[in-house]
Amino acid sequence: MATAPKLADLVVKKNEPPKGNYLWEDPPDEDKFSACVHCGMCLEACPTYLELGHEHQSPRGRIHSIVAVAEGKISIDEAFEDPMFTCLDCRACETACPAGVQVGALIEEARGQVRQAMPLTGWQGFVSRFFLRGVFPHNKRLHALGMLTKVYQKSGMQTVVRKSGVKKVLPDHLGAMEGIMPDVGRPVLKTHPERIAAKGEEKGTASMFTGCIMDVMYSDVNEATVRVLTKNGHNVEIPKQQNCCGALHVHAGDREMGKKLARQNIDTFLASDAEHVVVNAAGCGCALREYPELLQNDEEYKEKAEQFSEKVLDVSKYLYDYGYKPPKAELHKRVTYHDACHLAHGQGVWDEPREILEEIPGLEMKHLPNADQCCGSAGIYNITHPEMAGRLLDRKMKDVPDEVEMISMGNPGCMLQMAMGVEKHGRDEKIVHTMQLLDWAYEREESEGDE
Repeated sequence: MATAPKLADLVVKKNEPPKGNYLWEDPPDEDKFSACVHCGMCLEACPTYLELGHEHQSPRGRIHSIVAVAEGKISIDEAFEDPMFTCLDCRACETACPAGVQVGALIEEARGQVRQAMPLTGWQGFVSRFFLRGVFPHNKRLHALGMLTKVYQKSGMQTVVRKSGVKKVLPDHLGAMEGIMPDVGRPVLKTHPERIAAKGEEKGTASMFTGCIMDVMYSDVNEATVRVLTKNGHNVEIPKQQNCCGALHVHAGDREMGKKLARQNIDTFLASDAEHVVVNAAGCGCALREYPELLQNDEEYKEKAEQFSEKVLDVSKYLYDYGYKPPKAELHKRVTYHDACHLAHGQGVWDEPREILEEIPGLEMKHLPNADQCCGSAGIYNITHPEMAGRLLDRKMKDVPDEVEMISMGNPGCMLQMAMGVEKHGRDEKIVHTMQLLDWAYEREESEGDE
């Protein structure tokens, strides 16, 4: 049941009344939803519509519901909550939309209204608060959790748990995640100096956003990214006061914490003298670039958010635009490339990663059909909606060419999800980040040069 709003929680835009049944700050923007002409071009791009076939689980159906709440025709209740949160927020509909409707922003704004009206309670509420507010916003706690995970992996406890069958008490999807968990390393944010000098002729300086999941679960990818950047003449700054990007919070409807993290990151990176903020995690990059949207009603930070977002670039685009040396050593691997939704549809980065991979000598690129179709990761979607995420993963794995040895991508959530797909379907492809392949080629080049 929806709870009655408190007066202090009502929309805070000065002299502006609540819009229909949206009673809190940041309601879905009328300028955005009024651009939708319900043409249906989005339908075949939407993974949930393709799976379920229900109009209300399509982009235009969701927008229809968003408009109905704004007009006071329906309330914010379970019937409204379901399609808003069943959406993957993958942005494929935005690529397909001829009117350029910003569906992702509308969905996120709607989720913020839902969570104000219908806060999570019980076990779900506890878990959400523990991780989204108790762990991810605090680097020390996050790194401590990573260290505990590393102890679990290295001490033999993981082997005991797996052999004992204790894992069977977990829900299937969580047990599957434990089974493919990568070896946790040491976070770059914690171990690397604040400034790392370029090798050879300097081309510029980039501030690196390390991310939370990426830096704990895939610190080796961050290490590879630093080596690739410095190898190509780019100084790397790693501001120590940076924090979680807030993407998971905004996706979950916790816009308050998302804004708090955004302000901290904006202040931290604008204090740097770097011209660009480089990101190797698609979800983080998309969130950072959309800070102006998140803070559009914040008079103090609105302009700062614009300045910051203009600096943010995915690492593949940064290298492609500002210079990298194609490696000389051959890397004989058969590879296919998966488009992370928030890199392709969210940031418009399609060709740059492929161009970089195709420049690696000996690398044989294989076409992945429907490469830009969501794998089902979508932040924490594979935890909150495991059944749908599993269906999308099955569809994705059917498209992976049989002859490839590696699947490359640019997002940690996709890497975890695709690793589950490889395990689930009895395949043996290695899941890699694009920067890792480039780094390995450079490493081989250096080793061959020493011979």
